[in-house]
Parts: sequence; structure tokens; C-alpha cells
Amino acid sequence: MFKRNILKSLETWAASTTRKPLVMRGARQVGKTSAVNEFGKQFDNYIYLNLEKPKLRQLFEGDISIDQLVQLLQVYTKIPHKSGGTLIFIDEIQNSPAAISRLRYFYEERPDIYVISAGSLLETAVDVHRSFPVGRVQYMAMRPCSFEEYLWAMGEDAMASMLHQPELVGMLHPMLINHFNTYTLIGGMPEVVAEYARNKDILQLSEVYESLLTGYRDDVEKYARTRKDTEVIRFLLHAGWEKAGEIVTLGNFGQSQYKAKDVGEAFRALGKAMICELVYPTSSVVVPSLGELSRAPKLLWLDTGLVNYASNVQREILLSDDILDVWKGRIAEHIVGQELLTLSDKVSATRTYWSRNEKGSSAEIDFLWTHEGTVYPIEVKSGHNARLKSLHSFMDRSPVDIGIRVWSQPLSVDKVSTMNGKEFTLINLPFYLVGQLDEVLDNFEKLAGN
Repeated sequence: MFKRNILKSLETWAASTTRKPLVMRGARQVGKTSAVNEFGKQFDNYIYLNLEKPKLRQLFEGDISIDQLVQLLQVYTKIPHKSGGTLIFIDEIQNSPAAISRLRYFYEERPDIYVISAGSLLETAVDVHRSFPVGRVQYMAMRPCSFEEYLWAMGEDAMASMLHQPELVGMLHPMLINHFNTYTLIGGMPEVVAEYARNKDILQLSEVYESLLTGYRDDVEKYARTRKDTEVIRFLLHAGWEKAGEIVTLGNFGQSQYKAKDVGEAFRALGKAMICELVYPTSSVVVPSLGELSRAPKLLWLDTGLVNYASNVQREILLSDDILDVWKGRIAEHIVGQELLTLSDKVSATRTYWSRNEKGSSAEIDFLWTHEGTVYPIEVKSGHNARLKSLHSFMDRSPVDIGIRVWSQPLSVDKVSTMNGKEFTLINLPFYLVGQLDEVLDNFEKLAGN
């Protein structure tokens, strides 16, 4: 099991004295069911329920108490009750409004029972036709595998542990950057990672990618509210992958004839399903650095491996020595954005980029990262420090004196001056340490001393 980070989050949830029934959210096939099944091994009583089964749904619809419901579920699943903790996992809960309503009663009447719910299309039920009990449930997001989880899947546990010692990891740089390039190529979808771990054959992954993409496209009617939504979502799931990492215009997206309103609605539906995110810019250099929705967003999909396959750039990545040279740097930027998102299990976690909002003057920072109430700029770029003009522009406006450049070289720290004379520290962070960004910032003084 290589989704250890989500297991840690589940263990933290279970240990909380204010625990509520948990709603797991995430795109289909990110491993929600597998992760909870693994977590269930820690309990004396684990009851797995799949509400795609009509007879099982009927149990939730009866006018009975929670205690009676639990007894019926034990009889139905033929799982004898043992003394100790009980975890009930309600999978595909979006199929039963009655089961969704029951979550509040688990919280109010049986807080001793641990309850988790999930579903491949749960995201469309959250705020479309069915509402979850407000204040009686909590949410947790699950996303594709991080680079560290990829290393675990490859059996490289020792190498993965070294990521948490950035002052020493430079000795492993050639091996780590090679692993990261492969991770960038195949992405972090659990089925893809598991298949590659078994066979180390990239060609065999095509069927897995095709199955994942077909599944998303087949779900279109369930994401959509109207016939127009269905039509536009289908278009986005065919043509939108090639716009990954680009700042996009919604009106006439992808040279289509669709209006901005229709494209925006379609992207919002896909966003709720956690298949993609429209990342909006901000002109702020301090918290809160919220995206400005009136400006053009950048399009990021849930997984870089799917982007590579759907956009036919796998060969280009394979033949490149540096992912920064691929697709004008968009793939490198996309995988960094993906890694940043794995640092949080919050459903509300979003990404932003910085863009100076002044006429006749342009400057853009790939991502902003907030750590301990401070906003840090992140540029994904190679080259000489003097060429980081946008980063210099941000630093001149920012109260911070630390900037971050992500690249393919080993970890290093430079002292830099902007054109206006402001001195700041530039952390040159190798791709494979993006997932340890908070640790790097926490231990900055130690790193700078090296």
C-alpha cells in the first residue's frame, strides 16, 4: 500500500475527540476505496457497504433507529460483531439520499462508530440535488500519488525517506531526478503507478490511461445539469488536455464556438468532480492571496500523466534530458502544481499564480505558496538568476526576502539582488523536493548554513 499519506490523515481523523462522519472526496480512480479498505484493517469490526446494490440501499430507507440499522447491516454483510472499534465504510453513497441523511444521526446518536463515505460521483451530489448534513460531517480530499508515494510504490522506501533530509539528498540527485522524470511521464494515478511498478513497461500503460479517460467521458451526463453542459463537457474532455498549463480564455475555448458562460459552467462541473482546476491569478503579495475571478485563469488537470497521454507528448518527454525543455516548460509547471496540491488533504485547497495587474507592464510567477502566514513566490525555470525578471518584480513588492525557483539541478541557496537593489535569498529547489517544501522552509537556516 503506497498511499501512506492519506492513511496518516485517516488515522489523525480517527484519533480526534471531535471526529465526525468523514466524506472522502476525489476524482474517480484516485484510490479512495482501496485506501479506506486498507485503513479498515486497523479496526476490530470493518463493514464495507457499496450502495450500488439496490437491496443495501433499501436498508437505509426504512423508518428505523441507527442502532437497528447497524444491526441490520451486520446481518446483511454476515460480519459477526466483535468487541472493539467499528468502522463503517459507505461507498457510492451518492446513490442514496437516505444514506446521506443518515450521516447526521451517526454523528448525533452513535459517535462511537467510525463512519466514512465516498463515491466516484459524490462530488456532484455535494451541492447539486442533495445536501450533506451541514456541521455533522467533515471532508477530506484524496488526490493522485505524490512523488514520495511513487517512490514507495517502486520499492524505494529508503530513497523516499531521504527526501526528508534535504541537506543530504544531493548525493542521490542523479537517481532522484531520473525517478522524478519517470514520475512526471506516467503521472500519479494509482492504477498507473501500480501497473508500472509491476512491469516497468510504459507501453503497457496505454490501456490504463485509455480506460481512465473513457471513464471520465462516460460520466459526462452525471456531471452535467443541462444538454448544453453535456455537450461542452464532452468537448473539454477531448480538447482541453492540450491546454494544460496555459492561461486560457473561456470564450471560444479551443477554437470552439462556445460562449464563456457555457465553458465556465462546464469547467465548474469538472472542478467539482476534481478532474481539473481553473487556477486564477492574484496581484497580492501578502495573505490573503486569493485568486481574482475576473481575470484569465490557468488550466491544470488532476494528473500530468493523463495530460501527457491525451496530448501525445509522451515521446517528447522520453527523449528529453530535462522536463523544463518539454512543451515550453508547461509539463514541468504542471507537475509542480500537482505536487503542491498533494501537500493538503483539504477539499478547499486551491492554487494561485501571481500576475502584475498593471498596464504596459507584465510579470508572472508560476505559483504562490502560503506557509505560516507568509506568501512565497515559486518559479519553475532554469537559467541564470538574472533572468528571473518576474521573480525580481515580485520580490520588489513583497515583504519577504525568500524566493523559490524549482529546477532540475541539485538543491542550492543563492544571495540575489533585484534591479532595484533589494537583496533576497533564492532557494533553488530540485523537482523531487517540491513535496517537502514546508519542511525546506521550516529548516531554511540549516540549509543556508550548508
